[in-house]
Amino acid sequence: MAMTNPFQFIQQVRAEVSKVVWPTRREVMLTTLMVMAMATLTAIFFSLVDLLIRSGLNVVLNLAG
Repeated sequence: MAMTNPFQFIQQVRAEVSKVVWPTRREVMLTTLMVMAMATLTAIFFSLVDLLIRSGLNVVLNLAG
């Protein structure tokens, strides 16, 4: 691999960074809210599944012993 000097490297980095499309504040807020909502729904779902499994296991253990 060819070695580039630091000046060329910095130029290449600046060229690549200029290609980045940065999100707007509104897009960041919307995606943040969507992630938080999905995380909350996932937490509720797994809490209900855990409750169901725990209740079922308690019923089975009470019948067995």
